[in-house]
Amino acid sequence: MTSLDPTAFDAVVRARHSVRGYRPEPVADAVIDAAFQTALWAPSNCNVQPWSVHLVSGTRLRRLGEAMIAQAQSGKPAPDVPMDTAYRDEFRKRQIGSAVALYGAMGIARDDHAGRTAAFLRNLDAFGAPHAAFVFLPEGFGTREAADLGGFVQTLMLALTAQGLGSCAQGALSLYPDVIRAELGLTPGPQLMCGIAFGYEDPDHPANTARTDRVSLAGMVTRHT
Repeated sequence: MTSLDPTAFDAVVRARHSVRGYRPEPVADAVIDAAFQTALWAPSNCNVQPWSVHLVSGTRLRRLGEAMIAQAQSGKPAPDVPMDTAYRDEFRKRQIGSAVALYGAMGIARDDHAGRTAAFLRNLDAFGAPHAAFVFLPEGFGTREAADLGGFVQTLMLALTAQGLGSCAQGALSLYPDVIRAELGLTPGPQLMCGIAFGYEDPDHPANTARTDRVSLAGMVTRHT
C-alpha cells in the first residue's frame, strides 16, 4: 500500500461536524461529483454496494422541505425504518448531552417549546442547505446491508469535508418518505434511510458552534491479548 499521511486523514475526520446552517450559494457540480466519486469507494460486503442516492438541490429542495413541514404539522411521521429505539444508560446521557450542546448554542431554553419546535422543523428543510442527498437501501436488504450503507454515508461526508463543504446526516429527512416519493416521482420499494444536507457552512449561524464530546478510547475498546 502506498504510504499516506495519517495526520491529514485525522484532520479531515476531526474537521467534520454536523452543520446546521448554510450559505445559500450552490456548490459547483464538479465539486459535488468529486466528493461522490470518492464515496463510491466505500467498502461493502461482497462489494454489493447496497445504496442509491437521490440528490435534490435549489428550489426543488425548498419545495420538498415545505411539503415535509406541512406534513409534520398535520400528521404523524411514517418512516420506512421505525425510529423507536429507547436510549438507556450511557447512551441516553450522550443523547441528552448532544441536545444540551445544540439548544444551548442556539439559545433555546429547555422549556421553550415553540423554539424547540421551530428548531426541529428546520431539519425538514435540510437546515436551508442548497443540496441534500437522500440515501436509500434497495429492496430486499436488511440490517447487515444497512451497516454498509452507513459506511458509505460516513465516507461521503468525509469526502465533502475534504472538498471544503459542511454536511449533516439527518434521520429527520427520512421521517416522511411518502412525501419524498410523491415529490420526486419515486416508486415504493427501496427504504429511505437518511438524508444528508450539504453545502458551504455559514460560520455565523449559532447552531454551528455546537460541539459534542466523544467517549475515551478505554471506554470504547476492550483489548484481549
